[in-house]
Amino acid sequence: MKKLLFVMCALSLLFSCKEEKKTEQKDNKVVEKTTTENEIPFVWEGANIYFLLTDRFNNGNPENDVNFDRTEETGPLRGFEGGDIQGIIQKIEEGYFTDLGINAIWFTPVVEQIHGYTDEGTGKTYGYHGYWTKDWTAIDPNFGTRKDLEKLVKTAHSNGIRILLDVVLNHTGPVTDKDPVWPDEWVRTGPTCEFSTYENTTACTLVKNLPDILTESNEAVELPDALLAKWKEEGRLSQELDELQLFFERTGYPRAPRYYIIKWLTDYVNDFGIDGFRVDTVKHVNENAWSDLYKEATYAFETWKKKHPDHVLDENPFYMVGEVYNYGISSGRQFDFGDKKVDFFNHGFKGLINFELKNDANSDYETVFKKYNNLLSTKLNGKSVLNYLTSHDDGNPFDRERKQSKYAANILLLTPGASQVYYGDETARSLVIEGTEGDATLRSFMNWKDLDSLPQIQEIHKHWQKLGQFRRNHPAIGAGKHKRLAKKPYVFSRMYVDGDFKDKIVVGLNLPKGKKSLWVKGFFGDGTKLYDTYSETEATVTNGKVILENDFDIALLELAE
Repeated sequence: MKKLLFVMCALSLLFSCKEEKKTEQKDNKVVEKTTTENEIPFVWEGANIYFLLTDRFNNGNPENDVNFDRTEETGPLRGFEGGDIQGIIQKIEEGYFTDLGINAIWFTPVVEQIHGYTDEGTGKTYGYHGYWTKDWTAIDPNFGTRKDLEKLVKTAHSNGIRILLDVVLNHTGPVTDKDPVWPDEWVRTGPTCEFSTYENTTACTLVKNLPDILTESNEAVELPDALLAKWKEEGRLSQELDELQLFFERTGYPRAPRYYIIKWLTDYVNDFGIDGFRVDTVKHVNENAWSDLYKEATYAFETWKKKHPDHVLDENPFYMVGEVYNYGISSGRQFDFGDKKVDFFNHGFKGLINFELKNDANSDYETVFKKYNNLLSTKLNGKSVLNYLTSHDDGNPFDRERKQSKYAANILLLTPGASQVYYGDETARSLVIEGTEGDATLRSFMNWKDLDSLPQIQEIHKHWQKLGQFRRNHPAIGAGKHKRLAKKPYVFSRMYVDGDFKDKIVVGLNLPKGKKSLWVKGFFGDGTKLYDTYSETEATVTNGKVILENDFDIALLELAE
């Protein structure tokens, strides 16, 4: 029966159809009942988030590969390569993310990018990465259309997957021959940031030629002539102006730069039901701007849910996770600018990206798991972190040469907190590309050919799938309480309780080949039937132990049906 159920689950494009045990009070006694996967609560604290560069993941529509005469030869991996929104949709429909246990997707910004290129010594570079905005109100045709974005969200939601939009409030795109600088009342073009005080981290440009939005200003400004002319040429000037009028009348905000952009960003939530934002360059913007963004995004999300009650996935509020560069979980709620400390969790953020795990990953499992469990239940109680090992702009990733891909899956997907799988982590995509400069080496096109043809890559991928599905099916892993049950072989438990929902799992790591004994006493009682999802075998607890016999060094134990 369990084997049949497993096959059915593998075929499903929705949540796994695996059954879970649930507890409820009846006549003052706790009894267990089985529930389907669809009743398992989704919690952002334990989410399994897939992060991809829109331009580098999958080319769903080759006809949109070149726009705005972006035809100059660029430095290696510094131009558009064809990935788009349709490519993401295709992979959702194929079940790629479901099979990987992903329940949220974060992709790089898709708003219209600068039309020209920059050349700062690394070769000509276009805005393929999405962080060089020209117009927040438009989708860049290289990435797709508004219809594509609408379909992406609907397709993801129909597969139980949330969508995180990557948003930039800090800066415009660079100035080029085709992209004039925004007016002085909108941006500053210097000085460049020094990162030693609050002021020289927020009131400055990140790098040369990256105009910084005056997000701290409350002074009303007029829309740039270039933007007005663009809208007029595209036949939407009146519509955009009317919407802005309604926004400012409703909110009472001054027409300051940040409020225009907040309106433009939250429109995507209002129109399409985006579930959350991944916010770029958080520490470079005065924190009250993030409170404003969260307030308006929440309003837009609730408005969308009222209009589309049949498409609401759950009752989770709008989610914001922030990139405070170099923030680590050990810092707790405070980020230290040197002369000032800021609690970004008080300004709309449910979680912050954790830059610490890539270093912690060099420690043993228990040291890492215990540390994160303690911090998330004390300093960060009620909040969370988003753990990662590799990313698009971290030049010192864990396992740069991809020699420990299976271990990377273990430490990332089993550490308490939310997990960020960077595209290609699961296929050992190379992070060392000859001839590239800077971040470009981290951003090669997804290695689909390797996955199709190389058995060693397929084996790594299967390992990520098994762990990812187990994580998705068990909020206890990311959001539950951790406890070591045995030192050797290493066995630990996690338990998550939310109302009448109770999730209990046990994991064994560094297990010997062949016959192995896992100590579960005190967590699962004798006679309890457990199912190891990794080896797809069932076992019964006897004398406080579970006996398995296989060649795997890992066991993922859940209650059997």
